[in-house]
Amino acid sequence: MEPRLDYYTASPQALKGMLMLEATLFDLSVEKPLLELVKIRVSQLNHCAFCTDMHGQAALSRGETPRRLLALCVWQESPLFSARERAALAWSDAITTLATSDVPDVVYQVLRMEFTEQEAVDLTMAVSTISGWNRLAVAFRQRPPG
Repeated sequence: MEPRLDYYTASPQALKGMLMLEATLFDLSVEKPLLELVKIRVSQLNHCAFCTDMHGQAALSRGETPRRLLALCVWQESPLFSARERAALAWSDAITTLATSDVPDVVYQVLRMEFTEQEAVDLTMAVSTISGWNRLAVAFRQRPPG
């Protein structure tokens, strides 16, 4: 499938807003390696090949292991993730799939055992932001570089 359009040039003002939102993620209270895992996982759920590839490459360049990246799609069955990572991934899965499920209280309770209130909000904003990028990339068929 060919890309439909270049959304950066089609609406620079709209993308300026997305880029400003993305820039706030650099100063969030959640550690960057965990945010990369979350961005990859949310992109997997949203079927965004472009963002999955981009954040996978970023995670590898920051020292993430290929083994953990390969296990990310089955994180619930994998022993490779810490309790904090598992809480973040469960929360990310729940709030990414709102169209087909709710956000269970138990998922929130596990999140709060591992994350402060600020971190919970920051993590939720990171999930919301990558979901927005996923929607742009999927809708306009942005593809990973060959």
